[in-house]
Amino acid sequence: MDRKKILTFVILTLLISWTAAGLFYLSGIEWGTFPAMAFAIVYMFFPLLCTIIVQRVIYKQPVMKTYGVNKNINKWFLVAWGLPVFITFATIGVNLLFPGVSYSPEMAGIFEYLGDYIPEEMMAEMPFSPVAMFWLMLLQGIIAGPTINAVAAFGEEFGWRGFLLKETASAGFWKSALFIGFIWGIWHAPLILMGHNYPGFEVPGVFMMTLWCILLSPLFSYVTIKANNVIAAAILHGSINAVAGLSIMPITGAMPLLTGVMGLAGFLVLAALNLLILFFGKPEELMKKEFF
Repeated sequence: MDRKKILTFVILTLLISWTAAGLFYLSGIEWGTFPAMAFAIVYMFFPLLCTIIVQRVIYKQPVMKTYGVNKNINKWFLVAWGLPVFITFATIGVNLLFPGVSYSPEMAGIFEYLGDYIPEEMMAEMPFSPVAMFWLMLLQGIIAGPTINAVAAFGEEFGWRGFLLKETASAGFWKSALFIGFIWGIWHAPLILMGHNYPGFEVPGVFMMTLWCILLSPLFSYVTIKANNVIAAAILHGSINAVAGLSIMPITGAMPLLTGVMGLAGFLVLAALNLLILFFGKPEELMKKEFF
């Protein structure tokens, strides 16, 4: 394990990403607007950029094949595609364990979820029932996850599950995954502080996002290693971004930081999946084998 190489990547990625976020903040553009969303997409490509800088420019070594871009397509791509849907529906069930939260046949959470994006009068005029809207949005997410979303997610995943996973493999599965998850989480900090993902809860949101990434990281690493392809991680990432918001739509009484895939309910689901990997996945044995 080349610690200097890893440290160079981490410092460069955080430096470029956080500087760009700082400049965006100083521009005065409000979060939630189209320019802000465009910046968030650009932000996702900084880990890819820094991987190329470190590997190609500084170390003069090959990039794509070294970090898992290949033609190896297998069943783990389907796992990467379907796992976020399972996580979303499992989280809907866990939501209902919280006091004051109940299932809403009217899909009350849809109005809460879309309220910041679609005016109330437009919501009232929608030609679909709330239930139909839920399933249409799920279908849209299933299509967008491995396609357009995965393209943007690849910008991150080539850095996290490409560069960092390969370079930290000698540390073992769990140490590698936890380290990557922590870096991945704090990398999001400037966006969270501007209102991304946890609006109204920006400071605790930084800690929640970091913990979420730490809990997600073993799943991402496991799927990537089993697929032997970082593109599987991009599909997983793109798909969870596409469908995670659905986890609060069929409920009423949603509570920030507690319900939803990015709240405590989702954390419990991810923790359970990590336990399955721990006891049945033999991750440390996988990590000892050559991948990519």
